[in-house]
Amino acid sequence: MLTVISALVLFGGIAVTAGLGDGAPNPKGIGGIVMGLFMGSIGVTSLITTWSARHSSVSVDHTGLWVSNANAQNVIPWLSLAGVGLYWSKVGRGGVKVYSIELCPNAPIDPDDPVLWPLVRDEEPLHPTLPRLRYRLPVPASSRVSVIAAIQQQVPQLWLGETEREAGYMGVPDRKGHRERTRRSQR
Repeated sequence: MLTVISALVLFGGIAVTAGLGDGAPNPKGIGGIVMGLFMGSIGVTSLITTWSARHSSVSVDHTGLWVSNANAQNVIPWLSLAGVGLYWSKVGRGGVKVYSIELCPNAPIDPDDPVLWPLVRDEEPLHPTLPRLRYRLPVPASSRVSVIAAIQQQVPQLWLGETEREAGYMGVPDRKGHRERTRRSQR
């Protein structure tokens, strides 16, 4: 929907700038062009992200939290974790909440695992005895309750509760570092 709206705004900006229709050419249309391009880039990025994640899934069992992508799957074993919690923050003017499951390991993890590396985040640990690297799994608001229930059913002793974080806490995977490390290891 955002892509369609951005196309209309872009077309309107071009029409105003070029003077199509009843008016004379007007440089104010450049604002519409810029806004249309910006909104369009967000819309296209969202489409690409959604399309690339279409074969991804997460499941929970007595072994751990399983993550699958189009090519492989791996598990984050419960035995390798010191704690599991839920982070959330409000985004935008409407205060829409975004959620993530935080999986805090009790030992160092592989930041370049073929399946799990996009979930790895480097942050201050929740406790000084824990490593800096942890797994952050974004969770749709519609799945939050069922994911929490599944985790608490399997490992209630690891549940750390819910914590509100600052907007933008979610972060992004270290794509550049991952490419460099995996390129070095292939040589």
